[in-house]
Amino acid sequence: MAVQQNKKSPSKRGMHRAHDFLSTPPLAVEPTTGEVHLRHHVSPNGFYRGKKVVKTKADE
Repeated sequence: MAVQQNKKSPSKRGMHRAHDFLSTPPLAVEPTTGEVHLRHHVSPNGFYRGKKVVKTKADE
């Protein structure tokens, strides 16, 4: 069983939980298609950073 070696202070505990209450997820606009998607994710049409990276049903 894991046992902590040192107690985490309230300040460090608060820093650990800093991202728990983010208001809205960061969005990005794809430069080629103008689609809005989550940052660091592929857009619905399969583009990432201006290049086609995923083959979609529309491409077949």
